[in-house]
Amino acid sequence: MITMEHVCKSYKVAKRKAGIGEVCKSFFRREHEVVHALQDVSFTIGEGEMVGYIGPNGAGKSSTIKILSGILTPDSGSCTVDGRIPWKNRTEHVKNIGVVFGQRSQLWWDIPVIDSFELLKEIYSVSKENYNRKLEELTELLQLSEILKTPTRQLSLGQRMRCEVAASLLHEPKILFLDEPTIGLDAVSKLAVRDFIKKMNREHNTTVILTTHDMQDIEAIAERVILIGKGQILLDGSLQELRTAAGGQDAQESLNLDHVMAALYKKLDIM
Repeated sequence: MITMEHVCKSYKVAKRKAGIGEVCKSFFRREHEVVHALQDVSFTIGEGEMVGYIGPNGAGKSSTIKILSGILTPDSGSCTVDGRIPWKNRTEHVKNIGVVFGQRSQLWWDIPVIDSFELLKEIYSVSKENYNRKLEELTELLQLSEILKTPTRQLSLGQRMRCEVAASLLHEPKILFLDEPTIGLDAVSKLAVRDFIKKMNREHNTTVILTTHDMQDIEAIAERVILIGKGQILLDGSLQELRTAAGGQDAQESLNLDHVMAALYKKLDIM
């Protein structure tokens, strides 16, 4: 379903020292540094798998998701999603994926949410019958009935995130990329989103890749975890293997995955 082989991605970032003099110098001579976001990243994800893709800030998680969704092109290596190269077959590719970026919106800011859904229906060429059925299901499970007619800019962060999840699923994608999908959600909404994701996987065999710092999301949703740090895959296995890799009996038996991750980050020196 999803295969990445030896993928590398780098960015050129402008840098300068503090001070007015340095600002003036930068107009004539700008210095850059190369940031290696991904370094020889390889993994395979099968159809219907639910995978937690985790790591500290700046580890390369979002860059990976952007390559898989066709937004970015890697510097080297190969990547296929359901038999397609994401950045080369974008039109066909986006028909079969859903993407939620916690810090980005796919909803139009100044119009009611339901109008954004109608526009997405046309963009993805969803039939009226399928759209109405899916909208009814999403509205009930994500508790959207009271906010569908509200402009996106007037929603709280938690309300908007529930609408973002719904928007990504209106066209019934085979693959769902979730980048911090529960950011800003209260406890009740988090549970609703988690239950809905599991329901989608169970009933439609939807493949789910979840990136988040909320380890409760990982524990509730993911059957497998891939740990990335400094642009490299460091671990690929079950939650129990994650605990074991952290080392020590306490880490293995702890129910608090945040403590396990903190120990593992320190052990691997990836903070």
